[in-house]
Amino acid sequence: MPTCSMNMLWNTQIEDTCIVFRSWHISSTTSFVISFIIIVALGVFYEWLRRAQSNLDIKIAAQLSAQGKGKARSGGLVSGRSSPEIVSEEAGLLTGLPARKERTGTAIPPASRLSRALLYGATVFLSFFLMLVFMTYNAYLILAVVVGAALGHYIFSPEMDVESVLSGGGASSKGMACH
Repeated sequence: MPTCSMNMLWNTQIEDTCIVFRSWHISSTTSFVISFIIIVALGVFYEWLRRAQSNLDIKIAAQLSAQGKGKARSGGLVSGRSSPEIVSEEAGLLTGLPARKERTGTAIPPASRLSRALLYGATVFLSFFLMLVFMTYNAYLILAVVVGAALGHYIFSPEMDVESVLSGGGASSKGMACH
């Protein structure tokens, strides 16, 4: 009867390796190659999910902007300063009332919030799943995760915001992180 071997050290074992579940048991070179391809595809799918999140946010922001919501709706500044208003803790200490910061974001309709939450949840789930694959410490499976992430990034991130990068805003957001 085949058994799952769980190495806690860097390894290159092919047969008798289990990936995340006991039922995902690699018993031959063929099943290993198929598993490698599946893991690469999961890495590509992770990058697609990240792009889908970004596209959904752009779509929601455009809809909110078209409805006159967002930055354009913020009235004037109370103090007349050009910098953002800051609620001082001292105001709360002097009056005995809690200092309350005004929300700066725009409320998102429930259906859009649900869509964003579902996409985010799927992305977090997949990122943790890929982390568990990485934690097999199998050099080939680690390579599959990295190849999938790189391939997905190549396919789904063909452009960059040059001004944002040059102004120190960073690249398109975080890389392949757990979440």
